[in-house]
Amino acid sequence: MSRFTRYATTSQSLSLAAMEEASRRGLREADLQDLFLALTLSGQSAGRVLRDLGITIDAGRTAVEEYQKEQIASLGINASLPPAGDIVLPKAGGYELSKRARDLIGRAGDKGRTADAAAVLRELLDEPSGVVTDLLEQLNTTPAMVIAALDTPSTPPVQNKGTRSRRRGECTVGNESFVPAPINDVWGLLSDPERIPEWDPMAGTVEPTLDETVSSPATAENHGSSGEAAKAGAAWTIYASMTYPDGKPLKVHEKFRRRTLKVLHMTSPSRISWFLTYPDSITNPPMTRTFELAPATGGTHLTITMTWAQRQGWQRLLGPVLLPLRRFLTWIMVTQIRDTISRAFR
Repeated sequence: MSRFTRYATTSQSLSLAAMEEASRRGLREADLQDLFLALTLSGQSAGRVLRDLGITIDAGRTAVEEYQKEQIASLGINASLPPAGDIVLPKAGGYELSKRARDLIGRAGDKGRTADAAAVLRELLDEPSGVVTDLLEQLNTTPAMVIAALDTPSTPPVQNKGTRSRRRGECTVGNESFVPAPINDVWGLLSDPERIPEWDPMAGTVEPTLDETVSSPATAENHGSSGEAAKAGAAWTIYASMTYPDGKPLKVHEKFRRRTLKVLHMTSPSRISWFLTYPDSITNPPMTRTFELAPATGGTHLTITMTWAQRQGWQRLLGPVLLPLRRFLTWIMVTQIRDTISRAFR
């Protein structure tokens, strides 16, 4: 991953998670404490360091609440905070980062910095207001302990990857992340076709289909799993959502309003591959969507991979021109799915 890609991915994921956390408390502007909470959700080394120190999203939220109570009390005001609610984003807009939070993320991407979540965390620890130092005190931790952990080489979580290798002519886009929920809970969400609308922003409804003609590159393989979703030959139809998350109408071309879905591989609770096609669009290539899960401190390490075959014939000549755009659009899709899965457990 290039430095620019790493910085873009980090800033996008942390900014969104911070604004989501602010939205729970009825705030339109996410500040440093929200950025700190976002770091507890990061799948990068900074997130693993915090969680290994016992700083999970739940612990972080409690510390932020206590910090805010102390700030109010220091002003001589005797008042209680309203309870936090559900995450409002992306159902509502108008959220942003505070200027000092934006500047801090910007400094983490400066020359000489690593441009990742660890760089953002180091900038937070050096931030002169002392907000994060106070939060760490609430969590029985110190900046020195966090820095020492950041400076200690860590081993990324071992992912229980499948044995299938990429075939010639295939393109792949992937993303690794952290989900703040036990692996069995995450598996229950991702392995149930009827729950796809809970994590796929493009899905409106899902219905089983009796159509057994849906072609796929392999027969469904099931290991250690049971249930309707694991049966070879079982298929579903996904009907596109016709509204945005905020309820506004969404125009979807007729050829993209239906997708067919089959299981390629399922190993409970570590790996599932879904095979998707557009029956009304013969020019749109099929796609394999694979989720790989592994236990992690405080939750689950999740890898999402999307794979599709390059076009054949004369259309293949356009590949070098269209492939970067296709990869970018697929990357957006992967990050949206990643973020939606995380929100489902927060």
